[in-house]
Amino acid sequence: VVQQVIKASGVAFAAPSANLSGKPSPTNAPDTLADMDGRLPLILDGGESNVGVESTVVAVTGEHPMLLRPGYVTKEQLEAVLGEEVLVSPAILEKLKDGEVARSPGMKYKHYAPKAQVTILRGDFAKYKEFIKQHTEPGVWALCFDGEGAQLGVPFIEYGKNHDGVTQAHHLFTALRDLDKHGAQVVYARCPEQDGVSMAVYNRLIRAAAFRVVEL
Repeated sequence: VVQQVIKASGVAFAAPSANLSGKPSPTNAPDTLADMDGRLPLILDGGESNVGVESTVVAVTGEHPMLLRPGYVTKEQLEAVLGEEVLVSPAILEKLKDGEVARSPGMKYKHYAPKAQVTILRGDFAKYKEFIKQHTEPGVWALCFDGEGAQLGVPFIEYGKNHDGVTQAHHLFTALRDLDKHGAQVVYARCPEQDGVSMAVYNRLIRAAAFRVVEL
């Protein structure tokens, strides 16, 4: 759709992301309108985002390629094509050090964040379920994988299949936005894996949680 618009316009395009910095990214036209209403003269509805998370960013300025922001194109895929190791910036999974400059969008300490306070719970589902049973106060919501929510006893939103980074990436931002729509105050999130497309999901979620992680 974007390529067709550029071709029809006959001019070059330079454009930022269609979202307010720091909030969960929109992945459809209605969410873009919610963020940008009054700021743009036109929003073209190209349908739901196929991927759900932003693009992969790779630096090729050093001796080895370095992944700065993980996305749908994975570290493993890059290495298979390049035939060499692709380094992973420490800022993907950890906070930037004091004074360190963000080399890519999405590296901020807190980013992609809903209004609710999000905490990632790292552990298997049995431990997650036991933790949730001890935290059933009003305003508490669970952000979990498909098929798990009905077992928890608190309001929940599911954001994809366990061990499936592609479905998690597709649903993550919509899920974070839905938590705000429902008035969630505290959110306990299931922890995705940290390889393949799941690395991109973890990268977005840990920033939405401002690096709050509980080991179960």
